[in-house]
Amino acid sequence: MTRPFRFGVNLMAPADRAEWRARCRRAEQLGYDVILVPDHLDMPAPFPSLVAAAEATERPRVGTFVLNAGFWNPTLLARETAGTDALTSGRLELGIGAGYVRTEHERADIPFLTPRGRVDHLRRTVEELDRSLRDEAHRPAPAQRPRVPLLIGGNGDRVLRLAAEYADTVAFAGAAGDKDGSLSVLTADRLEARVAAYRAFAALRESPAELNLLLQMVAVTDDRRAAVRPLLEHMPHLSEDEVLELPIVAVGSVRRIAEQLREQRERFGFSYLTVLEPAMEAFAPVVAELAGT
Repeated sequence: MTRPFRFGVNLMAPADRAEWRARCRRAEQLGYDVILVPDHLDMPAPFPSLVAAAEATERPRVGTFVLNAGFWNPTLLARETAGTDALTSGRLELGIGAGYVRTEHERADIPFLTPRGRVDHLRRTVEELDRSLRDEAHRPAPAQRPRVPLLIGGNGDRVLRLAAEYADTVAFAGAAGDKDGSLSVLTADRLEARVAAYRAFAALRESPAELNLLLQMVAVTDDRRAAVRPLLEHMPHLSEDEVLELPIVAVGSVRRIAEQLREQRERFGFSYLTVLEPAMEAFAPVVAELAGT
């Protein structure tokens, strides 16, 4: 069954109360379904920002995209999640991943574990969240039952197995983490293989999870090639044509981008699409084109 599209925007710049409320209201006006915040240093504090976003708006859900599990004690995170869900009247979607930025761990004086260690901690965190948020005796009590929806982000086999067990939404970043904490972009074929791996792990689920993709570049333009040329220096192993074929690159007319996203939904299953804040206005006509389909 094909899921209808929905759209999220990740708000990345800290702001005072008035500016934050205005940006959240603008996201709602533009038709975004979810207002999201990341979990990086020098960016908005996740939970108070989400409470403020919910107070400023009426329709959108709010969520983290995504929490760095390494920053959080699982029991304390369950408290923050439940309290935020209560204060947002059940509009919270909690996104979480293993974390990948070494320098942020160093600044916070938090050990940057091996990839295996980070995924181990992610699993412990997700298991504790699932247990605590389903417990009707947990205080504070979340508004949503049986628990707050979980989004798990990542591409590796162990994260995808975890997502197959617990995630309501699985987020694919279109990039893979390297051992040094850097990221390398995934071509369409490599991304398709990761989605296929997830589907194999999730074969016994009673109901399929929603699949999400973060669009890293959005440009509404008549000159697609000119738009992507600045990317080539960051992707020297890819040709101009190959960059244009990347699933995380949405470049062209509104109609062309909309058609690309329909094709990607058919090929990969991505029905929930996220953009970064700098693309919020540019992507809005695509949201309008695809809303309700």
